Amino acid sequence: MGTDVKTRQFNTDCEGPISKNDNAMELTASFIPDGGRFFSMVSKYDDFLADVEKRRGYKAGDTLKLILPFLKAYGMTNAEMVDYSRGNILLVQGAMDTLRFVNELMPSFIVSTSYEPYLDALCSLVGFPMDHVYCTKVNIDAYPLGKGEEERLRAMASEIAQMKMIRWGHEATDIDDLSPEDQGTVRRLHHIFWEEIAKMEVGRVFEEVNPVGGVEKANAILDSLRRTGSEPADVIYVGDSITDVQAFKLVRDGGGVAVSFNGNGYAIRSADICCISKDTLVLSLLASSFHRGGRDGVLELADRWSRPCIEEREVEEELGIRLQSIPDEDFPKVKLIAESDLQGLIEESEGFRKQVRGVEIGSLG
Repeated sequence: MGTDVKTRQFNTDCEGPISKNDNAMELTASFIPDGGRFFSMVSKYDDFLADVEKRRGYKAGDTLKLILPFLKAYGMTNAEMVDYSRGNILLVQGAMDTLRFVNELMPSFIVSTSYEPYLDALCSLVGFPMDHVYCTKVNIDAYPLGKGEEERLRAMASEIAQMKMIRWGHEATDIDDLSPEDQGTVRRLHHIFWEEIAKMEVGRVFEEVNPVGGVEKANAILDSLRRTGSEPADVIYVGDSITDVQAFKLVRDGGGVAVSFNGNGYAIRSADICCISKDTLVLSLLASSFHRGGRDGVLELADRWSRPCIEEREVEEELGIRLQSIPDEDFPKVKLIAESDLQGLIEESEGFRKQVRGVEIGSLG
């Protein structure tokens, strides 16, 4: 296994750990009437397909291809996607400093489900190399609408936005575990996406667009490791949602470290460390510790986490200066995740997540 500190690397999701945006939701809300509600419904359906039904060939994050026919029906073009993304970037406090710091410290990569125009805009803003980014490539101009498809898709968008949100318990394993009303909603969504839209001319997007979520995030990490000559034990990976679960598993099983940053329940159940913070300085500190001492070093820091514990360690001068600027009431919370306090961490992290990113985005899977 890789043990040379020079081979260790930092991999992170973008939306959540780096930015407060959910670019796909924001695009949808901007272009589609009642688009925020529409997106939340499709996202919840995505969670069901990936986590409960485990639909063959489907992965968490495929929301980003499911919404494309609707965005097309409301006139979105490549140029408009680029312009909107450039004009709507909201970084987490400290993110620019953290990306610069970790990229100077060791090989660093962003692994994001988000569309490429958004990542390109963000990397231009923060000075991160785009060739170290994995994200969802899309060319919406390449998908023409067939006769009558625009009208049909707009009607479906309105119908979906008015649906009652589907819900299920953690023990659910198939559609029969849902209430009769929710079963009806899911079956209607099945029909919309896999019977109606899939047969449309614009339905080619379902076959040709491959969002970087679920297993594709794990594959992106593996590709980054081929580029650096390292192994999963050499990776510290930061994520916050259902799309990161398989990346977390790859890294943990390989001896690396999985970090949830303001994560939801999916992330916390799959990670080693839970971080709750409004500032990404905590990620810089964990990355520095990982670079010096690997998995054991960063887990030991997380276990002893406190301001005095950090101050007594040898840390980079810039991190020490940044640490001094954070008031005690905003000092990050870092906890090793244990089954005994799992539910409490989930509730605290999800509550804070909604404060930082807003209830609408913070409630997404």
